[in-house]
Order: sequence, then structure tokens, then C-alpha cells
Amino acid sequence: MFADPSHAPCDEPSTSIAFFDVTVRTMTAAPARRVVFHGVTGSGKTLAAHAYAAVAGVPAFSADDDLGWLPGWTGRPIEDKYRIAAGIAAQDRWVLDSAYSSWRDIILARAELIVFLDYPRWFSLGRLTRRTIRRIIRRELVCNGNIETLGRALTKDSIILWHFRSFTSKREAIERIQADPSMPPVLSFERPRELAVWLGAGAPAPPLSNASRRDTEE
Repeated sequence: MFADPSHAPCDEPSTSIAFFDVTVRTMTAAPARRVVFHGVTGSGKTLAAHAYAAVAGVPAFSADDDLGWLPGWTGRPIEDKYRIAAGIAAQDRWVLDSAYSSWRDIILARAELIVFLDYPRWFSLGRLTRRTIRRIIRRELVCNGNIETLGRALTKDSIILWHFRSFTSKREAIERIQADPSMPPVLSFERPRELAVWLGAGAPAPPLSNASRRDTEE
């Protein structure tokens, strides 16, 4: 279980697909080649992205490690973020565990599929709280060698506070994507078990994935 863890036709009103509305049998055999995970802070996007990478045989990239943070909790310059995001997006195969709003369009322009971890609020917040406490106690290295501390958890830079600050904007972002037929299809999972079943079946791409169309266009 992973509990810890392009574009649709223009006449489609929405590119969102609920997992149990489209069974694994109706999906194509091959996983999507370029995938980005989306979800609120604490939903388990990084673990899910790494699990997808192992199943699909694609390289995994981290929004925080590869693009977001430098040692000392220093934010990477925006020009570098654009450059790195463009380099990742240009590759033929990848999975990204998230996409910051500042460079999300670069990634979405090449993505074949968005996987939305639409878990209950209590699940993501509870998981985030437990993870933060564990990292503080064990002094686990995160984000290019940075360490979460109790002091940081109690400041305006707290990752738990960020969950509350970003919750609405992240939900609104996926709603805009779902409503835009020019965006990649969105495969939504409401429970970790659904994600586990999909990954266990080989992470087949849903019917609306337009990998074949992009192959033709490219």
C-alpha cells in the first residue's frame, strides 16, 4: 500500500477522470511518459511519484530538491527554476512530484497526465503533522540537506502553516486545469488504496491521455 505516500479533445467539458469511473481494464497498457503529481501539502506526492517512477520506468524529479530549495533553506533564483523546469519538461520521459505555480505552465505544456491526490483534508494534514514531528526528532535531511526544526515549525515558514496557506490555491489550481480542455487529463484518487491499485496494475494511462496525439505532433 502507498498510504504514506497530452491534452483532451477540445469538445470535452472536463479532462478530469475519477479512478473508479474508469476501471483499469479500460485504460491503455502503457503508462504515460510525462506525469506530474498534484495535491495539497502532506498528501504524499513525493512517495507516490517515486512509486510511479519505479513502475513506469521513468526518472523522478522533485520540485523541492531539484528546483525549489538550496542549502540553508535558500530559495533558488527564479531564472534557475525556469531553466531547470524547461530542461526537465524537454525530456521524453519523467515524473515530477509537484509543480510550483511560478513554473507550472512550463511543465504542463509537455505533461501527458496529471495525477491528483484528492485525499480527505484530515488525512493530508495528519500525515503532514506526523511527518514533521518525525523529521524534527530524527533530524532527517530534506530539500538539499536542509533540516526541519521545531523553531522553523513555529515560524511563518512552517510547513504546517503552509498547508493552510496553500490549501485553497492548490484546490483552485486543479479546478482550473480540470475545466480547461487544453490541459492534460487529470486522473484523481480519493483514497490511497485507489492509487495503490492503479500502481499495482502497472499505472496504465487513462483513455483521455493523448500520448499518441503528441507523438504525431512532435
